[in-house]
Amino acid sequence: MTPEATLAKGSRSFSLAAQFLPARTRSDAAVVYSLCRLIDDEADATTDVEQARRSLLALAQELSGQAPARPLVAEFLRVMERRRIDRRHALELIEGALSDLSSVRVNNEGELIRYAYRVAGTVGLMMSGVIGADHPQAPPFAIDLGVAMQLTNIARDVKEDAALGRVYLPATWLAEFGHSAESLLAAQIPAEHLSVVVRRLLNLAEVYYRSADQGLRYIPLRTRVGILVASRVYRGIGRLLLQRGANPLQGRTVVSPIWRLCTAGLALFELIRPSILGLTPGPPHQPALHSPIGHLPGANTGAQEPGWLGAGE
Repeated sequence: MTPEATLAKGSRSFSLAAQFLPARTRSDAAVVYSLCRLIDDEADATTDVEQARRSLLALAQELSGQAPARPLVAEFLRVMERRRIDRRHALELIEGALSDLSSVRVNNEGELIRYAYRVAGTVGLMMSGVIGADHPQAPPFAIDLGVAMQLTNIARDVKEDAALGRVYLPATWLAEFGHSAESLLAAQIPAEHLSVVVRRLLNLAEVYYRSADQGLRYIPLRTRVGILVASRVYRGIGRLLLQRGANPLQGRTVVSPIWRLCTAGLALFELIRPSILGLTPGPPHQPALHSPIGHLPGANTGAQEPGWLGAGE
């Protein structure tokens, strides 16, 4: 399957956003997406945790030039060189996939943000290279969009993840109601308690979406619309979940193709906003958003542990 076909089949939201990219950029974006999908598939291809771990580590060796690269990896390496993408971003993505192999538990907000950085912030960094967002101030904002999207995914997929033994909701949040990850796995958390936690998660995602908006000015205008569409589609999924009472036990929030197209159309109108056009000065990135990840590639290095900017209910 070609990278373009993988993108079209694997993600309707990203596929829609990619239609707004120039042809060459769209092709390279499909390669990056396909590599991300390959990493995800290697993690989920077998129930044998050790086999999955070996497969991911073998993929890391291919990316690092320590083993012959399969065709898709070789194609990604060419894109990586041409677009000046930092190899470490792909390797951090593999680290995130490795952390998903066993039962997942997240202790606190900091761990949640570090996980979201590895599995999605890194994708934002790689896509920044593809779309030519090479301004030195762009990377932290690209991370924030990836983190926001991943938090939306987690909020949407609480029920499905629990069925796989994975709980991404911070233990500290659950403990405020006297619950734990095991309570969620045993379906013992009342819907009203779980809804408060999910609403808090979506509020946190909104903090990162707002920050990511400030970085749109660093994206070349021809590719800015595609990123804006992707942002608004994912953000909209979270808002639909909120409209449903933020109750993930009702099942996954699924959106129709018509809804996606309408959301994309509304995103186009946002391009006239002076802040998105870059006609007004934007604030610098907030280092506090990256306190849990300030030591990782691409993050705001001004971030310091421990005091960081979280989100209340």
